[in-house]
Amino acid sequence: MIQSFRYSALPGEVVYGAGVLDRISEEISRCGFKRALILCTPEQRSQAERVAALLGERSVGNPRQGGYARAGGNGKGSNRPRRKSLGRLRRGDWRRIDHRFGQGDCSGVRHSSDRHSDHLCGSEMTPIFGLTEAGVKRTGRDLRVLPRLVLYDPLLTLTLPVGLSVTSGINAIAHAVEALYATDGNPIFSMMAEEGIRALATGLPKLVNNSQNLEARTECLYGAWLCGTVLGSTNMALHHKLCHTLGGTFNLPHAETHTIVLPHSVAYNQVAAPEAMARVARALGCTDAAVGLWDLAKACGAPLALRDIGLPKDGIDRAVELSLANPYAKPAGDHRSGPD
Repeated sequence: MIQSFRYSALPGEVVYGAGVLDRISEEISRCGFKRALILCTPEQRSQAERVAALLGERSVGNPRQGGYARAGGNGKGSNRPRRKSLGRLRRGDWRRIDHRFGQGDCSGVRHSSDRHSDHLCGSEMTPIFGLTEAGVKRTGRDLRVLPRLVLYDPLLTLTLPVGLSVTSGINAIAHAVEALYATDGNPIFSMMAEEGIRALATGLPKLVNNSQNLEARTECLYGAWLCGTVLGSTNMALHHKLCHTLGGTFNLPHAETHTIVLPHSVAYNQVAAPEAMARVARALGCTDAAVGLWDLAKACGAPLALRDIGLPKDGIDRAVELSLANPYAKPAGDHRSGPD
């Protein structure tokens, strides 16, 4: 029997498919925009230059004069380099901007002069932001961070290294896993979460075998979108708290941290959230969710231990202390009978 629930769809639009980036000028015209500022991390500079070329005179700011912003991992120290880069733009340029096109850590960048601009995105579509200050990472939600339009083009992922593709995919799975036992979850998001896990679990091994497999890239990007959607619509729990603590305090790489911790957090929660774990296992095509996630990571060549990505042994006590200081929700139930 389906219980009562509340479902609120986030505002925004998704355009999905191979080659949709080529239609970016058409898409922003349809939205009524005229001038764009392109934001990217240094690694995506060539893609940003391609977008600028596609936009032509719509693009504001010369890339060589600071038209692109920089960003840091885990939201660490990213505002200063952004402001330095963006500050090179002339005041008149800011007044002409009515939207931004960005991705990843650059997606939420704002400026005092851009209160009325909209955000278009080539990456994650959520209202969530993260900032790391004094070794502590905190997250928050604000609909102003949510992009109005997202272009998902699998062709852009063909150059993403296999290792990063794998850990990013399992990181996305972590969003869906926690959405399945979220305190504010509902049947709609549960369907999206399970389908997102299935798509990634199907696509990632194919991608490992052939990084240029467009069918696998397309399935993985589809799964990542679904998992990102439920991340932005439900409350995350213990797993995310642990990963944010580890990443913010020890500057561990974000996706790899999620990949390593996920099988263990799932094993811990299995007794308290049996229905959610049954859905995870079904999506993975196995009988045990925790074992299935471990096997997926191992088969795809992902790191399996925190020490392998830089966590010092003496950092464990510090991580526990910080995690308990401001705990996230966890599935209802008594964990004492579950695995340690």
